Amino acid sequence: MQSMPRTTDVLIVGGGVIGCAIAYYLCRAGAEVIVLDQGEIGAQASSAAAGLLAPLGSLTGPGPFADLLLASWSLLPALVSELEAVSGVHIEYEQTGALRVVRNPRNIANLKRRMQAWEPLGLRIDWLAGDEARSREPLLAPDVRAAVYAPQEAQVRAPRLVKALAQAATMRGARLYGQQEITSVQRHAGRITGVATAQGETFACEHLVIAAGAWARRCGEWLDISIPITPQRGQILSLLQPTVPLRHMIFGEAIYLAPRLDNTITIGATKEEVGFDRHITAGGISGLLSAAIRLAPALADCSIEAMWTGLRPRSPDQQPILGKAPGWENVTLATGHGSVGIMLSAITGQTIAELVTTNEVPEIIRAFGVERFASEHYDA
Repeated sequence: MQSMPRTTDVLIVGGGVIGCAIAYYLCRAGAEVIVLDQGEIGAQASSAAAGLLAPLGSLTGPGPFADLLLASWSLLPALVSELEAVSGVHIEYEQTGALRVVRNPRNIANLKRRMQAWEPLGLRIDWLAGDEARSREPLLAPDVRAAVYAPQEAQVRAPRLVKALAQAATMRGARLYGQQEITSVQRHAGRITGVATAQGETFACEHLVIAAGAWARRCGEWLDISIPITPQRGQILSLLQPTVPLRHMIFGEAIYLAPRLDNTITIGATKEEVGFDRHITAGGISGLLSAAIRLAPALADCSIEAMWTGLRPRSPDQQPILGKAPGWENVTLATGHGSVGIMLSAITGQTIAELVTTNEVPEIIRAFGVERFASEHYDA
């Protein structure tokens, strides 16, 4: 027998960093919120993410995406402090700074062009010759020819950020339910009025938010709309630090190294179009290790501490989908954050909460509506 429906102002589908951030900001605004996830809260891409708050690598210069990413990056330090105070969770925010390095002399000109494109964005950046880069980071290989140093770039522990958001939202009144697989939606006059789950639960709502990450396309099927999101597998591993520890985040060609407070180094990440396959592969891990050792040869003697995978939600243009769902009065989309979901969590939470409570789309996310894909066909 089906239970009586639980009711709420806003029902959020997806309990990762994006869903929990939206829940937290909505609760701050006084809304009643329920979050549902088909697995455990925060157990998908968000818990697997490296948590790097290093915007430059995702940007090619000014524009709407740069505005969005840098706005969120600017919000995060204060949000982290607030969440730690409310939840008691230590998020491990560290401003370690980052070095983007090149080993091949033919790539120096390209790195200089990238630096010129980054200069208008407002972050401090410095050009370092190879010897200067090794002086700042002694573990770098002898053949590193040049680097761009960004001292303001930082990192968090992604699982701790999600846990803090979830606990802080709960403490402000949100109700979070894991292991709730949605099987159907209730509709009335252009509105979604509730959902039913395979576990026999029903949830009634005034507004529905889709923040389901790599699974957002399936949510689109309930709504008879296309949400062009595909999963992208990322494999990551961690090593124990060598005797002389790595001190900065290092970005090479398709590789990053990130030192952690627990005396480990996170190394990532692959980008693989393999559907929902979350297996760790020998080829993926060996490729990461080989690239890491070329950047920092001392890592060859380090012990492997852990290996894991996650599924990023990838949109066709590799930018998020944020805004109202076409054809529905009370449905909002917040997905497709790819590899920058942790970094975009603050601005997504803030703006989607504003959209839901005011019914107005904030200017900073107007370029990211799903309608930008309407003229194209994207295969699953």
